[in-house]
Order: sequence, then C-alpha cells, then structure tokens
Amino acid sequence: MIDTKLAELVDRHEIHGILLRYARGLDRLDSELTRSCYWDDAIEDHGHFVGGPDDFIAWADGTTSMFEATQHAILNHVCDLQGDDAYCETYYHFSGVTAEGPHFMSTGRYVDHLQKRNGEWRIADRVTLVEGTYDVSRAALAPSPSTAYSAEAPCQATRDRMDVSYHRPPRPRRPAETER
Repeated sequence: MIDTKLAELVDRHEIHGILLRYARGLDRLDSELTRSCYWDDAIEDHGHFVGGPDDFIAWADGTTSMFEATQHAILNHVCDLQGDDAYCETYYHFSGVTAEGPHFMSTGRYVDHLQKRNGEWRIADRVTLVEGTYDVSRAALAPSPSTAYSAEAPCQATRDRMDVSYHRPPRPRRPAETER
C-alpha cells in the first residue's frame, strides 16, 4: 500500500514539474526547455494556434518575445492518474509587460493529457482555455512597474540562459557592488 502511494506521489510531483518547466521555458525564451515538456506526437490547441510542439514553440516564442518581460504563474492543479495516463486541469495567470503599455494579462486553464512512456511523463495533448484577457494601462498600475530587464535595475534579469536562475550555484552580487 505504501509503495503504491509513494509511486503516485512521485508521478504527481513529476507531472507538476512539467507544468513548472513549461512556464519557465516560455518566460526565459528557452525553447529546448519548453520542448522537453512534450511528446513528439503531441497536439497543442492554444487558442489562436493548433499544431505540434515545434510549431507551437516557434509561435509562442514569437508572441512572448514582443514583451519586455513575461510571467506564467501555475495555480490550482488537479490530476486524475490512470496508470500511465494523467488527465490534468491547471489554472494559469499570464502577464506581459511592454515598454509603453498597455500591458497584457491572460487567465485560463491548461487541460492536459499526459502520458508516461519509458518511465518519463510528458504532455501528449493540451487544450488551453483562455478565460480572460486584459489590457492594463500604465496609469492603472500606479506606481508604474519597474522591470528587472533595464540597465537601472538593481538585479539584472535576462530572458535566456544567462539569467541568474540558470547559475549553479546562483551568483549574488557582493555588498561592495551595491554601493553607488
């Protein structure tokens, strides 16, 4: 009994990790990381896009790269495990910051069929349900948001593998570097 529960916990953890990896890959414009979430024969039905993973990632990178910064937040998650198949519903919140505004937000759900093949979980098919889209003016965000991607930002972020989140270990600035 405990072995069955432990195996289920491991499967659930690995599935949730795929969702987090997907969000990180999109936000860091890391196509390889995003691609690792899908089986080759997967179909992504993502609102204005329907197709395979490679074409989806090219489309998504083109869409998210028009923003200075993006964040995909993974929220409520339920997972119905049925052997080597998992049926999941995961709420998301997406935000995209532009230089001049308006900024963009989207909310919705990923409805996924994941499969475990050769001991590895990946997305077999996904339907993205966009339930709300919002343009947010700079005036509505008083005070104006700052971005970690500007030269004036105290901690520099990048939208590629140079981002501090890829460093092992992370390399914080030293106290002398913060004095101006």
